[in-house]
Amino acid sequence: MLRWFQALMPREDRFFNLYNRHAEILVQGAEALRELLRGGTGVRAAADKIFALEMKADGIARDVLILVRRTFITPLDRGDLKDLINTLDDTIDQMQKTAKAVLLFEVDTLETEMAEMGAHILQAAELTVQAVKLLGSLRENSAKLNTITEEIVRLEEDSDTLNDKGIKALFERHRNGNAMNYMVGIEIYNHLERVMDRFEDVANRISGIVIEQM
Repeated sequence: MLRWFQALMPREDRFFNLYNRHAEILVQGAEALRELLRGGTGVRAAADKIFALEMKADGIARDVLILVRRTFITPLDRGDLKDLINTLDDTIDQMQKTAKAVLLFEVDTLETEMAEMGAHILQAAELTVQAVKLLGSLRENSAKLNTITEEIVRLEEDSDTLNDKGIKALFERHRNGNAMNYMVGIEIYNHLERVMDRFEDVANRISGIVIEQM
């Protein structure tokens, strides 16, 4: 009955435009994070870019939440709309936390596996953009959405393997050396793992919406 009633009412497509804009910011944030993970003199500039993007993303998230309150008939369940934008926003928030950690510990030389995890994060962001763009025609693209979200989950699993490999290499390098460098490295790896976890959360949220709408 609800689906039939929604079909008779005008759709509020501004939601999808806002989601698309937020997802594009995730790609820009992931690109900046990848640049940060290359180390060297570009770390500060890359971190500053992430901070600016996080603020921009927060503004879009607020716009979505306001729109949820003000819209009579929403294109998706109100709870799903709020959960999705919050999950997307958690992802750029975690990128910001990663950048803050790198600056806090004054790290300018990062591990090879960290850079590889950065590449995985960028791939996940690009896949997220693809998925979000399909939400406006969700039922027609359910199979494609499932394929995309499964790929994001696979990337997260691969990143877990990279994380383990990187921590092992870090331990071997510092087992008889600088314990502080080892602890800092672990902290950064943990932040990167959380970024990928947030992308997996987005994928799972989208998968849940697809199931509810079918």
